[in-house]
Amino acid sequence: MCDSSIDSSRGPHVPRRILVIHGHPDRQRFCRALAASYALGAREAGHCVEKIDLALDFPLLRSALEFERGRIPESLPAAQEAIRKAEHVVFTFPLWLGTMPALVKGFLEQMMRPGVAFAYRQGGFREKLMAGRSARIVVTMGIPCRRFSTAVGMRPMA
Repeated sequence: MCDSSIDSSRGPHVPRRILVIHGHPDRQRFCRALAASYALGAREAGHCVEKIDLALDFPLLRSALEFERGRIPESLPAAQEAIRKAEHVVFTFPLWLGTMPALVKGFLEQMMRPGVAFAYRQGGFREKLMAGRSARIVVTMGIPCRRFSTAVGMRPMA
């Protein structure tokens, strides 16, 4: 459990609330080891770390109305609260068919509903509720980065 006295506004070396979300549905994969290593390193550096393994059972959203007004599935309130509290979120997942696994996308759709990622304001404008936070995305893939970058028309990273 995280110490409620953590306040990252005091400087860069102050402990932060970090949430590591692992999005590979298979148990014995390199991606899982990366998530565990990130969490361990952050803990050893003095940060408060929570982990979510997306081996959860939840339904997919089927409409905009369900996104805006539907009830969050019973398996997800703790995950939603962890996202609300996190100051830094880390996602680990494999690249499947050129994108994140459907499990990760479905999870994000359930989590980033009104009241978590944004709130509706008068006049139809949205208020950003996650402003000032940071994120890192760790993606594994079965081909070298340079080949992937070339295939999708991106410049390779140095």
